[in-house]
Amino acid sequence: MNKVELLAPAGDLEKLKWALLYGADAVYIGGKDYSLRANAKNFSIEEIDEAVKYAHNIGKKVYVTMNIIYHDEDFNNIEKYIKKLDEIGVDAVIVSDIGCISIIKKIAPNLEIHLSTQASCMNRLSAKFYKNLGVKRLVLAREANRYDIKDIIDYNKIDVECFIHGAMCVGISGRCVLSNYITNRDSNRGGCAQICRWNFDLYDGDEKIIDDTEFTMCSKDLQMIKYIKDMIDIGVKSFKIEGRMRSIYYVSTVLYVYRHVIDEYLKNKDKFVLDEKYIKILSRVANRDNVPQFYDKNVGVDEQYYLGRQEISNQDFLGVVLDYKDNMITMEVRNYFKVSDYVEIFGPKTETFKLKIDKLIDEDGCSIDIARHPKQILKIPCKKRVYKYDIIRIPYIY
Repeated sequence: MNKVELLAPAGDLEKLKWALLYGADAVYIGGKDYSLRANAKNFSIEEIDEAVKYAHNIGKKVYVTMNIIYHDEDFNNIEKYIKKLDEIGVDAVIVSDIGCISIIKKIAPNLEIHLSTQASCMNRLSAKFYKNLGVKRLVLAREANRYDIKDIIDYNKIDVECFIHGAMCVGISGRCVLSNYITNRDSNRGGCAQICRWNFDLYDGDEKIIDDTEFTMCSKDLQMIKYIKDMIDIGVKSFKIEGRMRSIYYVSTVLYVYRHVIDEYLKNKDKFVLDEKYIKILSRVANRDNVPQFYDKNVGVDEQYYLGRQEISNQDFLGVVLDYKDNMITMEVRNYFKVSDYVEIFGPKTETFKLKIDKLIDEDGCSIDIARHPKQILKIPCKKRVYKYDIIRIPYIY
């Protein structure tokens, strides 16, 4: 089996543990500084240390993002931070700035450097340049197509990491100044206000077009499930999921799907056929459409939103299994469901199955008809064995 890495986001310690449980080989996290997800909870030095110890104890890896576009003041105290990450034993840092790379090579020469997608690397000569600087892995631009990816790998013989799922940006690899211009929040230093997802009035010259339709420039999300087989074959070493600010339900579900597909293909390449149910699960788990984007063609109208969109809040996540004993699930509620409903349960050791809710029992031992309170603890009869941290959701139609 040719091992490839499945890499997951983690916005805090709880999400890190869920990601590793649901199949990630490694996680990428941000510290309180130098990270492009300033609105995420992010990790203190003490939490990074705890995260690394936890991951290493189960044979997994932790990468720390330092991928902002640096201004002079951002280099204050950076050497102390780098040395601490090196002492902690993080497996790599993800960097886009050449100056930051040079500092790391000088004061922590054994600390592995991965080039951030923010560097917009999508050709063989750029890849060679960064390889010569001492970068060990390239996180390619999301805009790199199949030819670009294969050419970089074949020419440079370097490990390549590619995004396979999550949000896109209207700027090349996130290099956008709309947020700076409109809100004075620097998107390249962690403050993106996501202007591309706003709705705008349309004008013909100075005259506003009176119409119910508003203009947007938002990209649809990325989904590469159909191309995992091909990406493995051309030599991609790491498959990256976007979403340090996403929910545990989203990250766990996406990881569950890609983990199964990667393992199924590597186990039996000659007989592998992608199960269509995985596409349906990924299409439902987020509130934006997701498509392959740049990999197989030039993007067009089908990869972008132009004239408005609806992002309906996803209510599929019904709860988390806390315990299982004597044919009874103890669960923590997340969304509304009721007696007589069918639900679906899945987890790291649990293949997806459906269950009819015949009874709901609250913490006082009373039977109730409806689960309506988030964080409420309930018991549900279930003859099939489940495990702590399994997820309960509404049933999908496959």
